[in-house]
Amino acid sequence: MNEPTGGHREPTVVKIRLTKVGRKKAPFYRVVVADSRKARDGRFIEILGVYHPIRKEPNFNVDETRALHWLRVGAQPSDTVRSIFRKLGILKKFHEEKVAAKAERAAAAPASR
Repeated sequence: MNEPTGGHREPTVVKIRLTKVGRKKAPFYRVVVADSRKARDGRFIEILGVYHPIRKEPNFNVDETRALHWLRVGAQPSDTVRSIFRKLGILKKFHEEKVAAKAERAAAAPASR
């Protein structure tokens, strides 16, 4: 294996981003989970949905449960994907889950003061 000296591997940064599909002057994008080191239209791990920006009202179709799963395990959305997730309410649900989990941990921990 090609490992750096020292015997440890660098952690892989996973991104949720757009990959361009479609034809010239009529693009649409797939929302994908990909290794950050891969090219924009290169290899990806999973397709989460599609985004059609050219329509009069931009159309977003995203698998919410899979998007939340990838956010939970630490995938970082690009700026555009973050905006799409905000419009769909996915980021709000993710934030509410984090706040609820933090509150549960605080309630479960005995007061040490």
